Amino acid sequence: MSLIIGDLAPDFSLTNQFGETVTLSEFQGKKNVVVVFYPLSFSGICTGELCELRDNFSQFERADVELLALSVDSKFVQKKFADEEGYKFSVLADFWPHGEVAAKYGVFLEDSGIANRATFVINKAGELVAKFVTAPGQARSLGEYEKALATLH
Repeated sequence: MSLIIGDLAPDFSLTNQFGETVTLSEFQGKKNVVVVFYPLSFSGICTGELCELRDNFSQFERADVELLALSVDSKFVQKKFADEEGYKFSVLADFWPHGEVAAKYGVFLEDSGIANRATFVINKAGELVAKFVTAPGQARSLGEYEKALATLH
């Protein structure tokens, strides 16, 4: 299933690095949300991308955005990853059922069992207002995020 701009974002509930359940629909009417799928914690490109988001987190705060990063790693891996890298945003475990949320968003790669690098920008009404997906092995740029955040205004 491929989501298109204007679609309601599929709801999900996942555990973050603090052991808390994060449910997408709880932000509806309150905050914009950026959902960042990445293949695996502790891998080179993924770590670099998330550290860039960490280092530029104020841009997301100014846009009244809740930043949610998801991979198929377990909540234990996510905790270690977030602690080591100092991530203040939620790092969610799409672990079981394996990749279920990535599949709902059309970015689960069955042959490798991981999510593709994909970003979905969701407004306060729960609608998809921007998305970008990169080819496997290609990092997303901060400029792509800046352009996507501009769609929230």
